[in-house]
Parts: sequence; C-alpha cells; structure tokens
Amino acid sequence: MNPLGATRPMTTQRQFLNQARAKLDESLPWDSGRRSLWAALIALVLAVLVTLVWLAGRYEASQVQAELEQDTANAVGDLRGGLRRQVQALQALQSSHFSPSDWQTRALELLRDNRDWLRVEWRDKSWQLQAFADSPLRASAFERIARTDVLNDANQACQRTKRLNGPAYSSTYFLPQSDGLGMEVMELCLPVTQSGDLLGYMVVTYSLQELLTERLGATFGRKNELSFIEPDGTRLAIAGTQRREQRVFTSQQLVDLPGNTLLLRMDGRRGAPDLFPNVLTALVTGMSMALITVMVLLTKDARRRQKAERDLAEALAFRKAMEDSLVTGLRARDLKGCITYVNPAFCQMVGWEAEALIGKNAPMPYWPPEMVDEYQQRQAIRMAGNVPPREGFESVFMRQDGERFPVLIIEAPLISVRGEQTGWMGAVIDISEQRRIEEVSRASQERLQATARLATVGEMASLLSHELNQPLAAIASYANGSLNLLQDPQAVPQTLDDVHMALRRIAEQAERAGRVINSVHDFVRRRDQSREPVPPQALLDAIAPLMNLQARKLQVRVVMRVEPHLPSVWCDRTMVEQVLLNLARNGMQAMDTPQCLDRVLALQVQRTMTHAEEAGVEFSVTDLGAGIGPDVAAQLFNPFFTTKVEGMGLGLSLCRTVVEQHGGQLEFEELQPQGTVFRFTLPVANSSKPNLSNA
Repeated sequence: MNPLGATRPMTTQRQFLNQARAKLDESLPWDSGRRSLWAALIALVLAVLVTLVWLAGRYEASQVQAELEQDTANAVGDLRGGLRRQVQALQALQSSHFSPSDWQTRALELLRDNRDWLRVEWRDKSWQLQAFADSPLRASAFERIARTDVLNDANQACQRTKRLNGPAYSSTYFLPQSDGLGMEVMELCLPVTQSGDLLGYMVVTYSLQELLTERLGATFGRKNELSFIEPDGTRLAIAGTQRREQRVFTSQQLVDLPGNTLLLRMDGRRGAPDLFPNVLTALVTGMSMALITVMVLLTKDARRRQKAERDLAEALAFRKAMEDSLVTGLRARDLKGCITYVNPAFCQMVGWEAEALIGKNAPMPYWPPEMVDEYQQRQAIRMAGNVPPREGFESVFMRQDGERFPVLIIEAPLISVRGEQTGWMGAVIDISEQRRIEEVSRASQERLQATARLATVGEMASLLSHELNQPLAAIASYANGSLNLLQDPQAVPQTLDDVHMALRRIAEQAERAGRVINSVHDFVRRRDQSREPVPPQALLDAIAPLMNLQARKLQVRVVMRVEPHLPSVWCDRTMVEQVLLNLARNGMQAMDTPQCLDRVLALQVQRTMTHAEEAGVEFSVTDLGAGIGPDVAAQLFNPFFTTKVEGMGLGLSLCRTVVEQHGGQLEFEELQPQGTVFRFTLPVANSSKPNLSNA
C-alpha cells in the first residue's frame, strides 16, 4: 500500500484499522476446553503416525535382511559350483602320458583362466615333485618363503584325499610375501589314478582373496562386502564394495568343502529404511500429516492475522513518520492533474496547509501569477503522458507571502500494485541555497582569476619597466637633439628636416610604448566570460607582446607553428589567453638555468579528434627545460602548490579549471631527451553553439 498515491486521509486509515481489529477480536473466541481437545487430537494423530512409520521401518529392515541371507546362500552355491568346475578342469591334467613339458604348458593355460590359482604341482605317490607351474599373472607366491616350508597343509590334504578317494581341501594358512605383506591361502589335493591305482597327486594353491574377487565379487560385491572369516570373527579375506551408509545388515553361512569348512560373511550396508515403504503407509501418513497441517494452520491463522494487522499499523506509522521527517517535498497528482497527496515538507516549502492543496487543480496556489499560462500548458503536456527527464527540470514557485523561489522537480509515473498508472509522483527540492552558493562560487572564481592575472602582471612589472626604458630613452634623446638643432640659427633648412625625422622617431617610440601598456591594460581589465568563435591565430597574436617581453629578457627564441585553414574555436577568449600566457611563461622560466643552452619555446596549434568523432583544435606549449620530477608531478595542479619562491601556486590550477570548463583536459608529458609538453583541446565553433552567458 503506497501512501504517496492514496486519496484517503491518514485519520480515516487509522479508523479503518481500528475497526478491522475490533471485528477480528470478536470473531475469534478461543476457550481452554477447545484448546485441550485440539491438543489431544493432535497428540493421537502424532502417535498413530509415529507407530506407522516405526512398523514400516521394521518391515523394511526385515525385508533387507531376508534379501541379504538369500544373496549369501546364492553366493555359497555359486562358490561351490565354481570350485567343482575347477576340479573338472584339473582332472584333464591327470593323463599319465603327458610329459613334464606338455603338462606345464597345459597347467599355464589353466592358471591364466583361473586368477585365484597361485600354483599347480604334479607329485608322484611318494610325494616327489614331478612338475609345477606358477601363475603367469603375478609374481611367484613362494619367493619369500620356500615351498618346502609350507608343505604340511598340502600333505594333510593329500592324506584326506586317500581316505575320501576324491579331492580334498586343506585348512587355510598365512603365506608371507616379498612386499612385506601376505595372503591367506588354501591347498587343493586331487588324486591321480589309473585303473584304480594311485599314481600321484595334483596340488593347487588358492588365494582366498582372489577366490572371493573372481567368483563372487562381480555378482555380489557391487552392493555388499564379502569376506571369509574364522569362527572368532577374524577376517581372512575381504572383497566387494564398502558403502558409506551407517546401518549394516550381516549374514553368515558355512561353505562345506571336502576336508575343510569355510565361513562366508556378507555385510550389506543400507541407509535408513525409507519413510514410505509402501503405498498404503504413504497414504495414511500423508493424510495424517495433512490433517495435522490443517489443524496447525487453523490455530495459527487468527494469530497471524492479528500480527499482520499490528505490523501493518506499525508500517503505516513508520511511513508517516518517515514522510514527515523528509526535507524534500513530495507531491502526488492523479491523471487529471488534481493533487492527491503532499507531505509536510512541501507544505512548509510553499506555505500552504495540506487541506488547502489536496484536491486542487490548475492553477495551483503556489504558481506565480505571471507564469500561470506557461505552467498550465506544461501540465497539459505532462497529463498527456509525456514523461519528464530523469534528471528533473527547474521551475519557480511562489510562497503564500508572495516570495518567489527556484525549485528542482523530479517527476515519474505513479504505478499501482496492479501495474496501472494512477497519476504522477513528484519530488520538489528548494534550490535557493544552491543558487546562492553557485553565485558565491562564481564570484570567488572570478576574483581568483583576476588575482591570478594581477599576479602575472606583477611578476612582469620589471620586464615592462625594462622594455619601456628603451622607447622612453629614445624619445628623450630625439627630443634633446631636436632642441639643440632648433637653437642653432645657422642651419635652419637642414634643421627642419632633422627635426621632422626626430619627431617621427619620437612618435614611433611612443606608439611602441603605448602598445606594450595597452596589451597589459587589456589583459587585466577584460572580465567578460561570454564564449565566442575565435581564430586560433588571434589567441596567439593577443599574448605575443606580453610573451615576447619575457622571451627577450631570458634570451628565449619563440617558435609558433599554426596549421593552415584551422577553424575558429568556441571559447572564452580572455580565459584561454590567460592559459596560453601562463603555460608560455612557465616554459620560459623552466629554461632559465645555466645548463639549458638551447632555449626554444614552441607553441603549436593543430586539428585533432577529442572524442570518437568530435573534431577539436589542440594547443601545445613545448619547452626544452629540465622537465618535471615525479614528486612535483603528483602535486602539479594542486592549488597553492609552487616551486617558485615568488609564486602563488594558482597558475596551473586555474589553467586546468578553465580547460575543464571548456570540456577539455590539461595534460603534460615528458619530452625526450629533455623538456616538457603541455597540451589541451578546445571545441570547434559552429552556428549551433549558444552563448553560455545568456543560457
């Protein structure tokens, strides 16, 4: 709700809020008995919900455990089947007609096909080794410890083979490795018989780790952790995936092998049971949660509405206090131009009460009578939908006592919450003090510039006296000579010719002295700041007499290079002449050192590009002095900073101000091998440029 565009008075808004709050209190009769019933119902529903969720979790856990036990049983079956197939493959090596070399070749093929085999041996019935083959897929398992040191388990397995008349497995034992680690292994002994006679044994050494990985890892190890364990829980080999879920389901089953029994353990890590394991439980839980949500919302709705009303009242009071404390005047008008809102600052500004302004249309009480027609026309344009500039526009208002004062009006469309324009909102700023400060600043700037010009002329006083002494001395000499000629009566014809010549010389010298004095007089007395088209050559010609005075004294040669056919520049002639003269004097003084032998001051004017496409005229002043050090360069344009004993430190500061007022920038750079170049740019004059003194 925007109070700036509201047409309802603030007192009416407060009455409306008070009435709404009173009706709301009457429509919400809460008693303790009803609250107790609601609390009991909520507790009952919560209990049912918790029970359902707990039962669903138990059911899911039992399902996961049953699935894990079934996977364990399947893993045991797969392991037994795989071992049987390996025994069948091993029986193909039992033919007695194989030579040791042929047997070893066939054994290597079996070792490549069975990664869980570490070694295959062929022994005769007296337990003598006939041939053997180590797995080509790994280093030999018996590098660190000799095979003869660990034959006891294999021998016992072969003893069981005699009794069982079939394959037998040994118990597991630890086999150290050369890398400092080790592995759990198991021996398989298979009898070699022919026509019922025992000829020897086939012995296979198994790696329990590889047995798990190769036979069960690909099928059951993706979501479970597999391990062979001892009865006390010690793990002999581990394979499979170790998941990060915290809940662990475990299943164990025996793997009965001839002569040995292994214990297979399968750990299935699962997350917490799903909250909704089936549709029925999900439906009941959802309905219960919906019921609880509705009850909670109903109990809190009234309190929320009461809090919203209090917050709204506080927000309105805060906005009212904020608008009352503003020093900027606010004014809202509808689409017809009628005032719908003003804040106290606006009323204090124009001297009228809010009641006298709200509802008023053109002409407004604060419009000066002589500007009513102009303001009515401007308001008609605004009401027609013409959006004012974002930076605002200046106008003149009249107080109730008849005093006129300037204002800055910033106006924008007033948009409602539905996105429709309902009027215009304006901020009105009294700029009387700003105008006064600008006038004081302008006068101070003029005084400062005049002071700088006088300081310049004061520094040149000695040069003027030196320059004027020559024509005055010549005038005195010609005058004395004329008097002497007139006093000689013997040479009257010749005397008249000489007197005429002397008088002409006196007139020439007097004119020369007059030009010097007039140049200084014009420079000091000129104070107008109107801008006009000025040829660049005229600017240089105007400062030439004053510049040449110092150039002759300091033995400086002045060079002027002006590009032909340059257009006129749009500038304040007096101020630009002061900039050029100041830069020229600084350049000549920079060369007034014994080390500077080549004293040349160059003034150059040429056409350039100040921006992307806007043409300008560039002025540059170049000297061959010692240059500007880094410490001086950092403060060069600061007011009252100077390196001269008799200087005031205002010259370059005023030069930069003048150039910036003309839309340019005063810059300098070092000249190699020595010297400094100061340059600035002035805009080209054309017929569309206004005179800024009359704007």
